[in-house]
Amino acid sequence: MAHNMKKYTVIGAVGVVVLFMLIWGGYVLFDYVFPRFFAPTDTALEQGVITEGRDIAVVASNLEVPWGLTFLPNGDMLVTERPGTLKRIDKETETVTTVDGVKHRGEGGLLGIALHPQFLENRYVYLYMTTEVEGGLRNRVMRYTYKNTTLQNPTPIIEDIPGAQFHDGGRIAFGPDEKLYITVGDALNTSAAQDPQKLNGSILRLNPDGSVPEGNPFDNPVYSYGHRNPQGLAWTENGQLWAIEHGNDAQDEVNVIEKGANYGWPVIRGNETQDNMRSPVRHSGADETWAPGGATFVNGELFFVGLRGQSVYEADVTDKEISQIKAHLRTEYGRLRSIVQGPEGGLYITTSNRDGRGRPTETDDRIIRIDSQVFEE
Repeated sequence: MAHNMKKYTVIGAVGVVVLFMLIWGGYVLFDYVFPRFFAPTDTALEQGVITEGRDIAVVASNLEVPWGLTFLPNGDMLVTERPGTLKRIDKETETVTTVDGVKHRGEGGLLGIALHPQFLENRYVYLYMTTEVEGGLRNRVMRYTYKNTTLQNPTPIIEDIPGAQFHDGGRIAFGPDEKLYITVGDALNTSAAQDPQKLNGSILRLNPDGSVPEGNPFDNPVYSYGHRNPQGLAWTENGQLWAIEHGNDAQDEVNVIEKGANYGWPVIRGNETQDNMRSPVRHSGADETWAPGGATFVNGELFFVGLRGQSVYEADVTDKEISQIKAHLRTEYGRLRSIVQGPEGGLYITTSNRDGRGRPTETDDRIIRIDSQVFEE
């Protein structure tokens, strides 16, 4: 069952992180600024069981709020750090690249990363980032040519997405149709999520060059709307898109994404229903918070990770339904942001314990590799 493990090292100095604390009133201050230094609430979720002799290893450490993770064709990792650094993690080469124009404030900064489906031919890397312009924060996706371990030829793919200190979304991924999908949070403008002509509170779909594909439902980049702060994207083997979304301090959601559908925020939450709005396939309930990050399908099972939930969640999926969700590794590694399946089949998970809401150890933040077979049936 065990796999041979590559020994990775992380090299390069982490740039200086400038921390901004803004005074927010009432709800926003409590829910987003105060660090959450407590263990996750017990839930009715079944506790996952790890097999004896589990293959779990820390493959990178001393990172600074890693967010996005992807693999180069040779197996090296590219990891974004929210303050604005792109790191290549491998066996030999020491590389660290500072991405120009990134504004790290609150939940914003350098977030998602994706490689073009024809990366071997064009060397294109896509990055989602928060920037500061006259009038405030904006999010955008940029395309670069990754050559000689540097980012060259910066090209805007989509710009001027309204940003905020919170709810910036940030996950990007190419789907099986080779279109670029982008999660965008409501940026604290809840009404925008109900307007498919606005970018906030939506999942976007673009051609790799940034143009709007044929078949989009609104003749603009919006593919689905009514989202609060989605941060996980994953496709089944038959090409069905699923998304994981932060709820309003609880009632985090797992959704099956359909073209043009309205997922209800801020009108409905949890099990609530309304005409022409979609309720989630599953949610965390009113008393439990996953604060979910990334997601991936492995052998038909949906895996996603939790920040406040501090767990790897495994959802048993049949068609478009979930029969149960198990929580693995609860609190063992702290806050978890991203989960990606590596080229050899292992699951790679990034921690987020230095984001101001966790309790970092001396070696945080880390990337943990888990053999995907360690979870018992």
